[in-house]
Amino acid sequence: MTDTDGPAQRHSRANEAELITDPILKAEAEALNGLRQFDAGRAMIHAALDRGSFKLRLSHVLGLQREALAGISSYAGNFRPAGVAIEGSKHEPPGAHLVPELVEELCDYVNESWTEKSAIHLAAYIMWRLNWIHPFADGNGRTSRITSYVVLCIKLGADLPGLPTIPDQITYNRKPYFDALDAADAAWRDGHLDLTKMEELLSGMLAKQLHGAYEQAGGVPPDSTE
Repeated sequence: MTDTDGPAQRHSRANEAELITDPILKAEAEALNGLRQFDAGRAMIHAALDRGSFKLRLSHVLGLQREALAGISSYAGNFRPAGVAIEGSKHEPPGAHLVPELVEELCDYVNESWTEKSAIHLAAYIMWRLNWIHPFADGNGRTSRITSYVVLCIKLGADLPGLPTIPDQITYNRKPYFDALDAADAAWRDGHLDLTKMEELLSGMLAKQLHGAYEQAGGVPPDSTE
């Protein structure tokens, strides 16, 4: 199976029978599911903001992956049952038997660090760690990006305005995203957590998204003579 949304892709190889074999029909299904996944993410944001509290759960991660792979993968909404390889990456994901515990640990890290860590740090951690675990047969990248974005919005207390959104910016240009993942992977292999590149990437993308909202609202650049 593959996790593909644009150029400069990385492919996850897992043994699974294709539910849709026609590439055009599959691309159409992936595009529709992408919209549904984003809508599901926004629903999570609004539900958390309405409650005034939030805890990241396994059910959130599984639910978002289900939206991306519904009708496409027989493992939609489920962790991969076997190993997986990532073409184009030096990283070798952990065995399938470790996946549920590792995703629970990811959720625990986010929940326990909620008050002391910044929104950018938590979003960067999810973006990297879910990709590192690679818990699914397909849709790992898409699910990591929307989960990261959901947590970023909830932590900041708003369904963030502006276009292009952070997930869309990554889709349009994957290389900086892959470079940030590789940097975090290398640091982890050396025995420490360093999300500097991912945090810098997300910070710049957040600024671009919010600037889009400013322009859409008719904002005038500070150096404008109008």
